[in-house]
Amino acid sequence: MPNESLKLENLPGVGPITAQKLRSSGYHTLESIAVASAKELSEITGMRRDKAMELSMKARQILQISFQTAEELLKHRKDIARLTTGSKALDHLLGGGVETQAVLELIGEYGVGKTQLCHNLCVSVQLATEKGGLNGGALYLDTEGTFRPERILQIAQGFDVDPDKVLNNIIIARAFNSDHKILII
Repeated sequence: MPNESLKLENLPGVGPITAQKLRSSGYHTLESIAVASAKELSEITGMRRDKAMELSMKARQILQISFQTAEELLKHRKDIARLTTGSKALDHLLGGGVETQAVLELIGEYGVGKTQLCHNLCVSVQLATEKGGLNGGALYLDTEGTFRPERILQIAQGFDVDPDKVLNNIIIARAFNSDHKILII
């Protein structure tokens, strides 16, 4: 069953007649409206081109779709930093470490090191940038009850940083109704 809020008729400026014109021309979803050109929409509905553009923009707003040039994306990507995992080999596989402004999903069997990596990142994010860190802190959403401050102390010693300072820069939120580990750095 489609989401009622995403019906064409719920798009401001689209009544039953316009919705029927859109559907008969193959525009059945807000996504199809959002990526259509104003010229296309204008020709099939008979509305002025500026109104058609407004319709497309409203669909983009509802769906939270944005467009940018490759040049704008390149400028944005220059702001991305990389965080060391604590393993040169893994950092190499990841192209220099874990990217900021991105989601890294860890998938694997029990015991392969997902929690270990998250613990390492909680410490390494606090390192100076010249040591592969971000001079930051971490928010660890512990959904399985596996966060171990004792392990953080061991890792901090391995990175040769103040263990007490490291512990104070990690915030733990516990939510035991999920199967996912989420670490926000």
